Amino acid sequence: MRTTLSIDDDVASLLEQEVRRSGESFKWTINRLLRLGLMAANQPRERKPFVVKPRSLNLPSYDCVEDILEFLEGPEHR
Repeated sequence: MRTTLSIDDDVASLLEQEVRRSGESFKWTINRLLRLGLMAANQPRERKPFVVKPRSLNLPSYDCVEDILEFLEGPEHR
């Protein structure tokens, strides 16, 4: 298949470096890297579960918001 592709300058520079490094043709390098990228994109990523680590604020336990505000801001919090 023949197509026209616009490539960003930074990507073109990396491609040129890879062509020089590998000794492959530009077409072969593009196809190889596209295959690798597309195969990697289809692979499910293994992710670590997000874990919340609770920390104590060393505050007294209050049942009323007013009591908490008074503790934090003083008796003149209003």
